[in-house]
Amino acid sequence: MTRIGFAYNQKPEPIAAQEAAELARADEEPPSSGSGLATLVAPAPSANDEYAEWDAPATISAVAKALARFGSVIPLEATDEFPERLRAERPDIVFNIAEGLRGPNREAHVPAICEFFGVPYSGSDPFTLALCLDKARTKEVLRARGVPTADWWLVRSHEELRSLILRHPRVPLFAKPVHEGSSKGITERNVITSPDALEPVVSELLERYAQPVLVEAYLSGAEFTCGVLGNGTSAQVLPIVGMNFSALPTGALPIYGYEAKWLWDTHDAPLDIFECPADLSPALRAEIEDVVLRAYQVLGCRDWSRVDVRLGADGRAYIVEVNPLPGILPDPADNSCLPKAARAAGVSYDELIGACLQSAALRQQVRLGTSAA
Repeated sequence: MTRIGFAYNQKPEPIAAQEAAELARADEEPPSSGSGLATLVAPAPSANDEYAEWDAPATISAVAKALARFGSVIPLEATDEFPERLRAERPDIVFNIAEGLRGPNREAHVPAICEFFGVPYSGSDPFTLALCLDKARTKEVLRARGVPTADWWLVRSHEELRSLILRHPRVPLFAKPVHEGSSKGITERNVITSPDALEPVVSELLERYAQPVLVEAYLSGAEFTCGVLGNGTSAQVLPIVGMNFSALPTGALPIYGYEAKWLWDTHDAPLDIFECPADLSPALRAEIEDVVLRAYQVLGCRDWSRVDVRLGADGRAYIVEVNPLPGILPDPADNSCLPKAARAAGVSYDELIGACLQSAALRQQVRLGTSAA
């Protein structure tokens, strides 16, 4: 029987409890009324948002169940003991969803350890995972290879911030930490609509997250997210998910940030924010799929990824971010883009996990057990 290692990070229970409490308080912190790009006072992210990327027990259990169709599953939580556990267990292949915790290369740690021990694994390699977690380097590579992405400036210090202010970049702008995911550090305050707002917003991000801040030209058009499965010429874009920003509270800005993910979207009252398949003209759908697959290939993504796209004022599609470790919440009631896109394509949750595992096994000539599906 195939021995499948399963690498993951599980949210600490006290953190999960605090997040639940924050969700319960969501109605206490609505945005002020308004429309367009009006500046709103947004709640600060949770002090514990460092664990936002990790997975809840329900997700870990659902993935393990899906993997069990192909062999014996060996849980390998990505703690400090992971290298010793991996060396002792020597699985035939590792299915990796571990996000890591420390450092700008944290998402690359598990794959790098697997490579060190010569153990095959699913998903992108350490270089691609580290590259995609650095939003500025990702944009540099995309721009160099002709894949459209918004203009940007990288601010590494208060001195560089002052230099940027003197250049009078045209607003609106959008600022975010350069090495974070899961909307960590992204609230409505990050939309900078006046020159006077640039300094306080970027200064706060520099201090809070102790890392450079990416300042981008704000893309004012519709937003989409695209799941990709497969490798090489067989890679395909799943049905495109469109962001229905009209579902946000009155006066909310059209961004899918911390508030939309963690405050206003609750299990009891989910936001109807995803439209899948998105209502697109054939020409726009083709353009989005083209830039998504180009980004996927240029950055070296493997097996699966989620690619975020937004339209500019010119109507063109621009790459916003590429996530080689996409979120995979199992409950259809939860807003999780990749599983939602898969379901729209007629692919069940178990089949989605299986597709990634099978793609990785085929790449590395690992024999899997026969699926019961």
